[in-house]
Amino acid sequence: MTVHLSDEEMIRQYLHSNSTNCFESLYNRYVQKVYKQCLSITKNAEQAQDFTHDIFIRIFSRLDSFQGRSTFSTWLYAISYNYCVEQIKRAKRLTTTCLTDEMDYHYTSTDDAEKSEYHLQQLSQVMSSIAPQEAMMLRLKYQEGLPVSQIGIQLNLKESAVKMRLKRSRNKVRQLCGAPMFQA
Repeated sequence: MTVHLSDEEMIRQYLHSNSTNCFESLYNRYVQKVYKQCLSITKNAEQAQDFTHDIFIRIFSRLDSFQGRSTFSTWLYAISYNYCVEQIKRAKRLTTTCLTDEMDYHYTSTDDAEKSEYHLQQLSQVMSSIAPQEAMMLRLKYQEGLPVSQIGIQLNLKESAVKMRLKRSRNKVRQLCGAPMFQA
């Protein structure tokens, strides 16, 4: 029965037998977690559902590229995050705004929105510039809300190592964003 197999065992079994049961089991294990990750990025339930569907299609077609250097869940979350960010960037490039004389300008809310957008873009650039392992650890902690102990289990690290790496990664992100260094 595939329910009791590890993710990696299911992947091996799927690759050798093309058993849809294995992929279905992986899907059932992770669909809600991927959806929550997509929702936290998109803030749109329908878009998150579409992205989740697309991500699993992508995973299904690329399962043979999983090399086992990290856990399957870490690999899946990295693909999910990158896919969502890529789709949002693509949508922004394609979005056009019609300018009319009747446009109502609210400088305070527009300025705040522009500042927020700038900070989000800056953070996204910094996150893509740091080591993938550092970015993944920060995403697991702050996007997924996983406790340090769970991150340690997923990454096969002691809690003290996770805490230190999170601290170093946060400091690196703050430094790259130009924010003052402070304890979090």
